Amino acid sequence: MAVKALSYTALAIGVAAMATGLAASYRAAQAEAAYPPLGQFVEVAGGQVHYVQEGSGPHLVLLHGAGGNLREFTFDLMGRLTDRYTVTAFDRPGLGYTDRVPGVAQGLTATEGDSPQDQAAMLREAAAKIGITDPIVAGHSFGGIVSYAWAVAGLDEDSPVNAKAVVSLAGVTMPWPGDLDRYYQVNGSAFGGVVTIPAISAFVPSSVVDSSIAATFAPQNPPEGYADYIGAGLTLRPDSMRANARQVNTSRPQVVVLSKRYPELTLPIEIVHGEEDKTVPIHVHAEEIEKIVPQVNTTRLPGVGHMPHHAEPQVVIAAIDRAARNAGLN
Repeated sequence: MAVKALSYTALAIGVAAMATGLAASYRAAQAEAAYPPLGQFVEVAGGQVHYVQEGSGPHLVLLHGAGGNLREFTFDLMGRLTDRYTVTAFDRPGLGYTDRVPGVAQGLTATEGDSPQDQAAMLREAAAKIGITDPIVAGHSFGGIVSYAWAVAGLDEDSPVNAKAVVSLAGVTMPWPGDLDRYYQVNGSAFGGVVTIPAISAFVPSSVVDSSIAATFAPQNPPEGYADYIGAGLTLRPDSMRANARQVNTSRPQVVVLSKRYPELTLPIEIVHGEEDKTVPIHVHAEEIEKIVPQVNTTRLPGVGHMPHHAEPQVVIAAIDRAARNAGLN
């Protein structure tokens, strides 16, 4: 009887896992149909990179944050800049329609993340292939640490794609105290890759997605049409969820390594950071890099949360223009 009960239990678990996998695959296909690629693809070593490029003038690269895609910038900010910059928004590795960094384990039980340094290397290769030179590199949230990695890479490589300036928009910059949120610890684990990520992908209701977006913008509200445009379903695809969780969960040691190189940077660095940012707190990131890099210029936004480019786009544009001017680009 015990063997029979165990067999039935195993069968039930197997059926549930299959149903979850099918539901997750169906929702992923729906998301890709509703939110197809907006731009073009460039082949790099080991895969392809998706990007949108518009405008004319000095090159400006935009890197989105954790769990996002380049739609973060094509929604509004990009169109405000194309009159005087050649603006390129990239999907970061593993997100949107860009492949993972080659060589990073991608199995269900893998826990390795695409490091900020490896992401920057992959995107720098893509940038070189599409003719980007002397860019201002602007990153939001987790895209911030990738923008710093892009700049640090230029300390060791003489390349046309070396950053001329960095603009951090509520960007991850410095090592943080304590542990990450349990969401990343669980979903970045082998258990998360096998169990929780497929379940979330298959069954999370739209109300939870809307609440997550609202929490990211707090204390501001998301702009009208943002939730429908951003393509959250792309983030909820199992492969994208695994890539994102692993990137964040394994990033702190890489941030430590990068932060030790910051004092070597001489390029202009502009930071725009909300004082009410609970996701990437200003006192942990912007205020700490100010202590070790003298040319950092921080614009503090009272009452603003984690999305300064939506809350105060003109302030962000002014910071980009300052970075360009200080880099001798305009």
